[in-house]
Amino acid sequence: MTDDVISDQHQPLVPNRTVWLDQFGDLDVIALSERPIPQAVDDEVLVRVAAASINPVDWKTAAGEFPPMSADALPFALGRDLSGRIEALGTRAHNMLSVGQRVFAFIDFDRGGQADYVVVKAVELVATPDEIDNATAAALPLAGMTAWQGLFDHGQLQAGQRVLIHGAAGGVGHLAAQLAVWKGATVFATAGSRDLDYVRSLGVERAIDYENERFEDHATDLDLVFDTQGGETQARSFGVLKRGGTLVSTLETDEEKGRELGIRTVPRWLAEPNAAQLGEIAALVAAGTVKVAVAETFGFDRVRDAYAFTKDEHPRGKVVLIMAENE
Repeated sequence: MTDDVISDQHQPLVPNRTVWLDQFGDLDVIALSERPIPQAVDDEVLVRVAAASINPVDWKTAAGEFPPMSADALPFALGRDLSGRIEALGTRAHNMLSVGQRVFAFIDFDRGGQADYVVVKAVELVATPDEIDNATAAALPLAGMTAWQGLFDHGQLQAGQRVLIHGAAGGVGHLAAQLAVWKGATVFATAGSRDLDYVRSLGVERAIDYENERFEDHATDLDLVFDTQGGETQARSFGVLKRGGTLVSTLETDEEKGRELGIRTVPRWLAEPNAAQLGEIAALVAAGTVKVAVAETFGFDRVRDAYAFTKDEHPRGKVVLIMAENE
């Protein structure tokens, strides 16, 4: 044990399975690789991961379709969500943290959360409430931060305003719909036919079947549109916003069209780790105000199946990897 790490346990000697990307390609590039267990130094914490979620950005990254992670960054580990227990603390990582404590986190691009052991910055960690299990905790961070920051930081949503959430049964969308309802907004939400009853259960004003209805017929004079779809859906969304309204998108937007219509656009922004915000959402989940949908769980050894399911099935909510040996 070095002076940089303290723990009341010995450093683990077991393999550290990691979703390690050596090259971009189809899902056949997704595989587990045994990597060295990282060491927690300074203000870092070593977490023994119990569960990690898969987000669309993960398979897009593996395919080379996520520009911030270019070929120059290869090789690297995938995943940005994790839950687990603290295994070791760096010498400056002691504020309210202890070995064995259950935690979860949304981590930055420089590490990967889909591994047995991950080093996390102490400021990124949130204590996992007793009411939240590991799979739920792992499913929450990136999607929750995208929903929260999109609605409140970028969209500036206030109580009493009118908002349209596209893809409200998806990983980000189902959380965005619930957070907007919690805020006191009037919420319209699009979803496929099979998910309409589920989306209605989230408390929205109107669940709109995008397969058989035009959202323009039901959602008008809006203050905010939260878009994760792009394309024609986004183009049509300008028409339902009032002048002075806002279109927030995780994709590129037609900023010139927005200026012509007097609509503020927030294009292709990326959620950022924020433990304080994540803690607020966790409190809402623990209280039962917000419910996290876990569509499916997969054992870590079935990681490629989990990626295929996430990419091809458009699941309701999130897909989570379970590191069974670490439960």
